[in-house]
Amino acid sequence: MLPLLLGLPLMGLALYKQVQYSAQMWLDDALEDVALTLAGQIDTRGDEPRIEISATMDRALRFDRQDDVFYLVLGPAGEVLQGDAGLVELQPRPATQPVGGAFYGDVKLRGRDLRLVQLGQDCGSGVCQVLVAETQHKRSALQSQIGGLVMLNGGGLAVLLALAGWLAVRQGITPLTDLSAELEHRDLHRLTPLSASLPRELVPLQAAFNRLFERLTSASEAQREFLADAAHQLRTPLTSLQTEIELAMLEPHDPRVEPLLERLRQSVQRSARLAQQLLSLARAEDRSVDADQLLDLRDIAMESGQDWAHRALPAGVDLGFELAEAPALGQAFLLRELLENLIHNAVSYAGPGARITVRSGNSVDGPWLEVEDNGPGIPPAERAAALQRFRRGSTAVGTGSGLGLAIAADIAKRHGGTLELLDAHAGSGLRARVSLPPLDPLPAPD
Repeated sequence: MLPLLLGLPLMGLALYKQVQYSAQMWLDDALEDVALTLAGQIDTRGDEPRIEISATMDRALRFDRQDDVFYLVLGPAGEVLQGDAGLVELQPRPATQPVGGAFYGDVKLRGRDLRLVQLGQDCGSGVCQVLVAETQHKRSALQSQIGGLVMLNGGGLAVLLALAGWLAVRQGITPLTDLSAELEHRDLHRLTPLSASLPRELVPLQAAFNRLFERLTSASEAQREFLADAAHQLRTPLTSLQTEIELAMLEPHDPRVEPLLERLRQSVQRSARLAQQLLSLARAEDRSVDADQLLDLRDIAMESGQDWAHRALPAGVDLGFELAEAPALGQAFLLRELLENLIHNAVSYAGPGARITVRSGNSVDGPWLEVEDNGPGIPPAERAAALQRFRRGSTAVGTGSGLGLAIAADIAKRHGGTLELLDAHAGSGLRARVSLPPLDPLPAPD
């Protein structure tokens, strides 16, 4: 558009000047024809040149619907032979023209702007001068008309070029816009090759992105496999070590080593829990697992509740359930891991004697799960950071790794849902709410 905005006015000015010059030449030629007609009427057969113009011819020479026409024929000595003597005031402006020579110019006579043509004509013993002048009304009108037409056509051309340029750019940019929108939705979990039909110029860019996706996929899979293998390899020896420590604590031993054995047991428990969380994290990031199985979140909560029942009582925790049907699409073992982390987080940080409630339900926004406790909670300003890996709230107690909520958030996102940390319904505490997308309604029977 910048070259268009700069070039079109210059082109319009050049066109205006060219058309104006052509029109001026055409009008000057018509004025010169009058001068030639007068020059042809000069009689040089006598001793002195003379010219006789009839009234009819005078009217014909002066006829113009827009301008006043004046003419004057001067003898070799400058004497007036015929015409408007007032034009003598234009002599010697312009200078006397030789035979066959012609002068065109704009002159001013008694306050009126005139266009003048003057030519020299052989008068035998000298050169006669023929002057023809006219006012410039039709020239001014023609100049305005030419300017208006040039501006109108130039403006129309500018609009057409701008529209054509906009359409061409839009058509050319559309594939890039579509490609940008497609890339905007990509992440490490969606690295399938780009398959959109693109113009030939964008095919190398598409191929470069696909090669990048392949490298990222390979790197992500290698990282996930390493994480899963490491967690799996650590979990078995840690479980064996924990069993050995517990057996050692049951055997007769010096009471002075009891605190040491207890610290070892707790450290091994934390390590085993961390290994389990790393394995869960690898599973949550594994996009090869089908997450579109029809299930009920109530069943997930009941299964997790049975697993936690024998662990909650020794910890002095009141674990309750308020469950309703909540059909959803997802992967059962991942959702169980999600709820496992939320309950473990509540038991660990709410402290002994805490009251924890697990809820499930369904709403117009979709199925949901909640785990609510009456512990110290997490300040609202720190809740977003608490969902990140290896981040813990300032009020957290114990020796957790800061992975539980992050894993739960990843699993919720894996299922197209969200994990929110909210205030408890009553009193202090934290309410972790998982919201999943609603099920698509089944088509009505025919």
